[in-house]
Amino acid sequence: MNTMKLDILIAPSGDLHHDVQQIKRAEALGFDAVRVAEAARNPFYPLTIAAKETHKIRLGTQAALAFPRSPMTTAQIAWDLARQSGGRFELGLGTHFPERIDSRFGETWSDPIGRLREYVESLRAIWDTFQTDARLRYRGEHYQFRLMAPFFNPGPISHPAIPIHLAGDNPAIFQLAGEICQGAQAPALSARAYLREIVAPAVERGLDAAGRERNDFVVTAPVFVISGTSIDERRKAANALRERIAHYASSPSFQRDIGQPSLRALAHELGELARDGRWGKVKNAVLEEFAIMAEPGDVYARIVERYAGIADRVSLEWLADMPQVFEAVADSRNRQL
Repeated sequence: MNTMKLDILIAPSGDLHHDVQQIKRAEALGFDAVRVAEAARNPFYPLTIAAKETHKIRLGTQAALAFPRSPMTTAQIAWDLARQSGGRFELGLGTHFPERIDSRFGETWSDPIGRLREYVESLRAIWDTFQTDARLRYRGEHYQFRLMAPFFNPGPISHPAIPIHLAGDNPAIFQLAGEICQGAQAPALSARAYLREIVAPAVERGLDAAGRERNDFVVTAPVFVISGTSIDERRKAANALRERIAHYASSPSFQRDIGQPSLRALAHELGELARDGRWGKVKNAVLEEFAIMAEPGDVYARIVERYAGIADRVSLEWLADMPQVFEAVADSRNRQL
C-alpha cells in the first residue's frame, strides 16, 4: 500500500487553547499538516500560537479569503508565521462566492482570476522587498504597491519562499495555481471524478503553460470522514455532512458553477432541502460521493484506494468529536511508513 500524506482540517472554535491543543495532538499522532479553515473566525489566530508550540508539523490556512484583505496585510501575517514556524507555514488562499464578497464583506467582485493572479504576484513582490530591501514597485490593474519605508519592513527571514496554494471550485483557479503556485486545494465537496476530470486537467494546463513539472506541485483533496466506535457517533457524523452538503448546494454560485455532474443534478433538490431545513433527507448515496464511510481501522485504506494517483495529500475533516477515529487513522498510516 502506498502512503498518503495526511492533513487535518480544523475550524477555529473561538477557544485558542483548545485549537492549539488540537494542533499539538495532530503533531503527536504523526499527521503531516494542519490546515485552519476560514468561516466564523479568523484562520490565522490559532496558527500564531501553534507556530511556537509545535516543532515539525506543517501549518497552513485552508482557503483564507484573499479579496477582503489587502495583499500587504496577508503578506505581513504570512511572513510572521513563516518566521515563527521556522518555514513550516503554507498560505492557502480562496476567493469565496461573489454575492458573499459583496454582501458579507462590502467588497466589489470583479475579474476574480486576473485579480487573484495579481494578488499572488504582489505577495511575492512584497516578500522580496521584506527579504532583500529591494525597492517595492508592483503595478497591476487591480493592485499597486509603491511604498515600503524601513519602519514598516519586518526584515529578512530564514525561509522566505512561502508556498501558496489556491482553493476554489473553478477550473480557471486550478489552472492559475498550476501556472504560478505550489499547490491547489480542491473544494470541500470533491468526488473522485471531479478531481480526475476537472482538477487534474486544469492543473496540467497551468503547469504546461509555465513549463513546470507535476512533481513540483501538490494537489490536496479535502475529505470528510463518517466513522465512529458506535452507531450514535456514525449517525452524528452523517447528519453533520448532510447539513453541510445542503448548505453548499443552496448557494446560487455553487449551483451555477459546480462542475460535478453527480452533485449538479441534485443541486436544485438539495437547495430546497437546505431552505426548508430538511437536510436529513440527503441520501446515503450522496454522502458516499464525498465522504469515507468505514470502520475506524479501515478509513486509511479506503482513503488510499479512493485518492491514490489523483491527490498528493488529503485533508481530513471530522464531522463530530471522535478521538478514537482520529487515532486509528493516524495509526494505520504510521504502520505503512
